[in-house]
Amino acid sequence: MSNELQIAFNEIAQLRELPSEVVLDALQTALVSAYRKDTGASAAQAIEAEIDPATGRAKVFVEKEVVDEVYSAATEVELEQARLSDPAVELHDVVMVQVDHNTSTFGRIAAQTAKQVILQKIREAERSALYDEFINREGDLMIGTVQGTNSRKVTLSLGRAEADLPRSQQIPGERYRTHEKIRVYVVEVSKSSRGPQILVSRAHREMLHRLLEYEVPEIYNGQVEVKKIAREAGHRSKVAVAALQDGIDPVGACVGMRGIRIQNIVKELHNEKIDVIEWNPDAVQFITKALSPARVVGVFLDDDPAEGKTAVVLVPDDQLSLAIGREGQNARLAAKLTSWRIDIKSVLETVQTALDNLDAPPLAGWSAPYSDLVAESLRIMEKRRLDLAVMPEEFKTLERFASLVEARLQEARDAKHEIFIHRRTSVRETLAPTLFELPLDVLDVSQEVLDAIEPYENIGEVMLLHLVDESLVARKLADIEGEPIAELQAALDAIMAADLEQLLAEAISIEEDEEEVSAVEAADEQPAEAEAQSTEADADEAEMADVVLDAFGQPIAPEEAPAPVEEEVLAPDLVIAVPGPAPDAAAQRRDARDERPGEAQFGDEDGEKEFELELRKGKTQRRKDRQKRRQLVLDEASGEVIAKRRRKSSRGTWDEETWEDYDY
Repeated sequence: MSNELQIAFNEIAQLRELPSEVVLDALQTALVSAYRKDTGASAAQAIEAEIDPATGRAKVFVEKEVVDEVYSAATEVELEQARLSDPAVELHDVVMVQVDHNTSTFGRIAAQTAKQVILQKIREAERSALYDEFINREGDLMIGTVQGTNSRKVTLSLGRAEADLPRSQQIPGERYRTHEKIRVYVVEVSKSSRGPQILVSRAHREMLHRLLEYEVPEIYNGQVEVKKIAREAGHRSKVAVAALQDGIDPVGACVGMRGIRIQNIVKELHNEKIDVIEWNPDAVQFITKALSPARVVGVFLDDDPAEGKTAVVLVPDDQLSLAIGREGQNARLAAKLTSWRIDIKSVLETVQTALDNLDAPPLAGWSAPYSDLVAESLRIMEKRRLDLAVMPEEFKTLERFASLVEARLQEARDAKHEIFIHRRTSVRETLAPTLFELPLDVLDVSQEVLDAIEPYENIGEVMLLHLVDESLVARKLADIEGEPIAELQAALDAIMAADLEQLLAEAISIEEDEEEVSAVEAADEQPAEAEAQSTEADADEAEMADVVLDAFGQPIAPEEAPAPVEEEVLAPDLVIAVPGPAPDAAAQRRDARDERPGEAQFGDEDGEKEFELELRKGKTQRRKDRQKRRQLVLDEASGEVIAKRRRKSSRGTWDEETWEDYDY
């Protein structure tokens, strides 16, 4: 018996790829469920089961109360019998007593319950084992086999599990054939009732990172580091690398001898162009290399405290199209790689603009020390106007003049920024700190105005910028019809006239109400899900209604003469008899009904835009809800600003007559 049981456990463990302890635990749990079903034991009564792997014997222990005289054998036990299990037990104690309940006496309903529990436990263990296996592969490359394709996604087989390759994560222009093997990047692994849901990608920037690790030993060993990647899948990518060890050329290591290493990656990514550049802590040098293969004359950094970081890049006219790239691709990737907004200007355009504005600030009076250079530039530009040949040395002169002009313009911008920062610091000291904690949605303005000022994050930042330089706010609102500046000014005046502490408390209270509503909605979704699962379980039980089984290998005397049966042996102590169809017919029907859940949406570039759009929609809806629940009005009797807030009733519906007034 010991050998047979061990062989059965090993077979199930190998077939399902599960530890034998999991199978044994499933049998014990099934025995408890069968005993409850057979005896009608209460769910509050503790019941335990043990199966000895060496002998295959099953023992059932039931919680009973020790009494002098037994009136209910199901819940009570005499003192003498109880002391066989625990010699120290006394009257009215509760003790776990082994019951003499033979598994051969189980009815068909109890046996059916045992079978369902065993199958459920094994399925749960399989799902958990699969999840544990693939969660460790998250962020890694895997090879999958194409099983099927449609307009929305490609289904891949990763061995024991399937993965989804959504359309947004596919390389544009790639075609996938059934049974074709492709390499993918595992983006996310999540749990579900159908097993692990695996989202893979071929367009993710990290896939390029992993391919570089596989092809370049220096990256895998930590001698070369990939600092940043900017990628437009299927078209072009830029990779910034840096050497962590002296004497190593990071770009040469990635490219390989005669470009063999980088060519392998290019072929894997459907002939995607890859530019490998050396990372540099100096932003000027880094931006210059990021715009390769274009030649750059000069880079001038403008770190505007209001508008952000912008790099003005001068390039020769014959390099302008190369620097910008097809549809702006080269400049766009360089901006992503360097985290600077890049403004590309041609040398001739800069020179002509400067010559036309030499008498206007900030160039007024600046050109006196460079009179010879200005005169030479005028002469060269006149030659170009007359379509005369311009020598390379003359182009060098124009580049030098353009660089000096841009340097002067940058000095003027830096001086303006210093004045702005000083004034902003002074104005901020005059504003109440509470203003910088108030959310924007307490402003009584239109949704278009709220969307325009959203980057400022709080009312204090809007008010600060409005007081320091109103033109900056006006530019944000320039595309809005009507008089948005007057509307915003009126809303800010109403905020300043209100009690800021009370307004902040009101905003926090509404945030808490929204969290409670979200929690209630989530709780309402759970019963619906549980009901759906219960319906599916009832359908499964109906399909198995005619199944007659013995859960632990003891023959069952049927109440009625059954039809001829076929037997499927799961273990020496588990024999399942099924009349008529094959034993796994019900399972096959259930599998046929199973449908994979909808694909997860995940994007590196387009997907990120979609995610930001959905997030913005959510914020917009929350703002609208808050504005409906709060109004700032002027009380004509008292002359003070009154905040009216609408409360939710106990049934979760809005009561138009339920308002509470708050004096500010």
